[in-house]
Amino acid sequence: MSEKSLSFVIPVYNEAESVKLLHNKIVENIQGYSYEIIFIDDGSNDNSYQELEKIREKDENVKIIKLRTNFGKSVALQAGFDKAQGDIIFTIDADLQDDPKEIPNFLNKLNEGYDLVVGWKKRREDPLSKKIPSKLFNFITSRAFHLKLHDYNCGFKAYTKEAAKSLNIYGELHRYIPAMANANGFKVTEISVVHHKRSYGISKYGSERFLRGFLDLLTVMLVTKYGMSPLYLFGMAGVLTFLIGIIINLYLAIGKIFFGFSLSNRPLLFLGVLLVIVGMQFISIGLLGEMIVHRTKRLETKPDYYIEKIVQ
Repeated sequence: MSEKSLSFVIPVYNEAESVKLLHNKIVENIQGYSYEIIFIDDGSNDNSYQELEKIREKDENVKIIKLRTNFGKSVALQAGFDKAQGDIIFTIDADLQDDPKEIPNFLNKLNEGYDLVVGWKKRREDPLSKKIPSKLFNFITSRAFHLKLHDYNCGFKAYTKEAAKSLNIYGELHRYIPAMANANGFKVTEISVVHHKRSYGISKYGSERFLRGFLDLLTVMLVTKYGMSPLYLFGMAGVLTFLIGIIINLYLAIGKIFFGFSLSNRPLLFLGVLLVIVGMQFISIGLLGEMIVHRTKRLETKPDYYIEKIVQ
């Protein structure tokens, strides 16, 4: 029996035909481990919950979280992370496109000292309408966060408990979990995994995910780089804008005083005044952000740091 216990966090949305088979495949590939499998029914409107209850009746290690409505994958994952107790936490989609036979490979990679191992669908069994946007997304995200991965959004991942518990995901931020874990100081890597064609159900993602994904990219960049110091972002922009405005106004003032410039027909005057005002507003926003962060941190109990080890 292995000393480490496993938790599986599996969001489910209208996957009644696949959950039983997925459960069986997971159990087949974790012999010798103590485990729990947490299914999160994210507001399914088919028979998914009834199928999960049948699985629970036969396997006491199965837990079910039933959300009141469809909150989305990020919320479902967060609900699972909050309840998971295993030393190693896996996430896997319920559509059977990821193969549980890869579980030992993830565990071997974690044993090399990594905190998060991301699956890479090297040979992806999806239409071009999904492959091309995915490649573009991964190219941009890898460069934005200086963490090169081929498949940020692969649902098949393995985490140490500490790495999973450090996350706070909502909206569509599940796409950026590797970047968020990396920003928290955890070691992230990837392994190639087998990817199967979808056998049951239909894809739950539409074209609107591209716009949401771009907006969430900005969100993650903001919270990972400036979440605890918003003044650095807004303050730098504000000071730069303010100084440009001051330089323009000084130029016009010197021209008026010493060279008799007429200012009534100079659009540059309005630009200078506008830049000064906007710069002051940016700085004010940064200061307000700092006050909000300071107040929030006084009320929070969760630290902003994650300890790797203590030597005494």
